[in-house]
Amino acid sequence: MLGASAPHLSVLDELGDHLAVVWGVLLACALVVVLTPAVGGMARRLGAVDIPGGRRVNQLPVPRLGGVALFLGLLVPALAFLHVGRENRGLLLGAAVAVSVGIVDDFRGLDWFPKLVGQVGAAVVPVAFGVWVDRFTFPVVGIGQLPDWAGMPLTVLWIVAIMNMVNFLDGMDGLAAGVAAIAGSTFCVIALSLGKVDAAILSAIVFGACLGFLRHNFYPARIFMGDSGALLIGYVLATVAVQGLLKTAATVALFFPLLVLAVPIVDTTFVVARRLKHGQRVFVGDQAHLHHRFLRRGFSQRRAALTIWGWCLSLAAAALATRFIPIRPHGVWHFWPTLIAAGIALVAVLFSVYVVYVLEIVKIGNRIQRRRGANDPLRKIA
Repeated sequence: MLGASAPHLSVLDELGDHLAVVWGVLLACALVVVLTPAVGGMARRLGAVDIPGGRRVNQLPVPRLGGVALFLGLLVPALAFLHVGRENRGLLLGAAVAVSVGIVDDFRGLDWFPKLVGQVGAAVVPVAFGVWVDRFTFPVVGIGQLPDWAGMPLTVLWIVAIMNMVNFLDGMDGLAAGVAAIAGSTFCVIALSLGKVDAAILSAIVFGACLGFLRHNFYPARIFMGDSGALLIGYVLATVAVQGLLKTAATVALFFPLLVLAVPIVDTTFVVARRLKHGQRVFVGDQAHLHHRFLRRGFSQRRAALTIWGWCLSLAAAALATRFIPIRPHGVWHFWPTLIAAGIALVAVLFSVYVVYVLEIVKIGNRIQRRRGANDPLRKIA
């Protein structure tokens, strides 16, 4: 068993003792549902609108600045339910910096360098207030200590990376909000089991805010979260992962955020690798992301978003199984828990293989078919 002697019981106990987790979800969801239409109307009047064309997949002009509603939906319940100590003050202040950088980009369109400087500025704030990885735990390796000179810059790099990954993923109606909601709810449950109450509350607030935003953002979207929302949500998820998951003695703490955030990590890795391979600028947008590939395969926006959500859910389930299913308590393997955990892991693997098949193997097969057709002498004669 991992971590506590009975993680599933500790989650229920912590939830019963800290109902702020539930109230945070409800308040965040309600605020975002109510505020988003007003923010959308303001964005239209101010001209912060996504016009169809280029790498955009929307067919009609759609207002941006959804991040403003998300920020208010995060800030109010955070101030209401979180203990606003030093770390949480830094976390909220950094969130304000992140959303401000995104708002400027939504209005004016920042070049990659000033945007990156703003992202680094946002990431530095929580680190300056004490939110950084000073140790990590990994199977076999055990607990590793990180000196400040290594832990601080690595934490800044992690936060900036996740901010950009969520931003890259935000290219289709409801996609980023749905993935963030799944990540927030999963982080909440794991953080509760680890006794990290503040991280659990903030993760729950992210879940509630994204759930409320989907009311207006799922296909056909009436508003986009824009860079203001994507940078904000990426920042909060990254800092929560540091505050509530990475700085623990749980056996596979490093594994949890990597698995839960695997989809944006995989998406960004493939896109950046492709751009580097073809000598393209890394920070210039294109249509090589996972959602673009699904659309080219004939998926509708709704089906593509739901498929990627399903993939995220399978990976989140694997993370939860790793945390909660006691496959080897006291060094003794148990058959049924092991079988259940293996089944959940198999579903996640099969879903991942399906995605790779649809997006890559099918494409390769089509190329082979076209080449065979081009070399077919009967076809040439016809």
